Amino acid sequence: MKPRRADPLAGIATLVTVGDWLGWAEKSYARAKLAVGQVATNAHDEALYLILRTLELPLDSTAKVLTRKLRAPEQAKMTEVFRRRIVERVPAAYLTREAWLGEHRFYVDERVIIPRSYFLEIIPQQLADWLPKGRKVRHVVDVCTGSGCLAILLAKQFPDAAVDACDLSADALEVAAINVKAHRLSKRVRLYASDVLDAVPVPPGGYDLMLSNPPYEPSALVDGQAPEFAAEPRMAHDGGRDGMEIVRKLVRQAAERLQPHGILVIEVGGLRAAIDREFAACEPHWLHTEDGSDCVVLFQAARLQRATKKK
Repeated sequence: MKPRRADPLAGIATLVTVGDWLGWAEKSYARAKLAVGQVATNAHDEALYLILRTLELPLDSTAKVLTRKLRAPEQAKMTEVFRRRIVERVPAAYLTREAWLGEHRFYVDERVIIPRSYFLEIIPQQLADWLPKGRKVRHVVDVCTGSGCLAILLAKQFPDAAVDACDLSADALEVAAINVKAHRLSKRVRLYASDVLDAVPVPPGGYDLMLSNPPYEPSALVDGQAPEFAAEPRMAHDGGRDGMEIVRKLVRQAAERLQPHGILVIEVGGLRAAIDREFAACEPHWLHTEDGSDCVVLFQAARLQRATKKK
């Protein structure tokens, strides 16, 4: 006879305050071995986020909120949201229907990967250093746009630019359209259904900047993902046998679509060694990130084009 599994929600009847729920949630995350990293990097921050959103409290609430006692209807809401998170392993962002990149809120649901990207720090801090001083950025493209979040960040960073954004997923483009409209950028951000850049017309002269956070995980790794990450669209993760399928195509297309001064910037996860080896002739440059992962690669158009001509 198999031993009876402990009830993941055992003990909730004794929880009275926000602080009680937070402490219980942290322990429950650990017991259930929940995966985090989609909206926060640790159980405390994710659980607090879920509590505040469920109770419709400001995300910048002070520590005083921890002593707040919950009414019966609020207890019921908390029980349901943590049942879905802990028992069903539903990602937190799908429960709240939102994700944040810095101060910017984006609508998300199961049709798109939950926004999380090193481009949040790189777009405002580093891209300008690689573009000509005094020259306005006119044409930008975000490849594999998903929810449209990076296209929107690009439009905000480069106010004079027309921004193209493409994705192969029709579902993802529906969500991207919601976010583009919510951020009032419909006149500047244009969405395309496209396999990489196949169906995206090249702007006059080419792009100043091409950016992408594409699928880059090897298929075998995607097969073994935690339930939270497996809940996201597989095509947003799966980069083929070695993770490089989309990256190869994008690098090849960029050589033909960038202006002479242009740059291609790609977030590539754990592919650094593979990219250094395969694209050595293109002289890849790795951008520094605050956590030291340095997993964003930059290619300059001139080097891409020179390497392409040698083949």
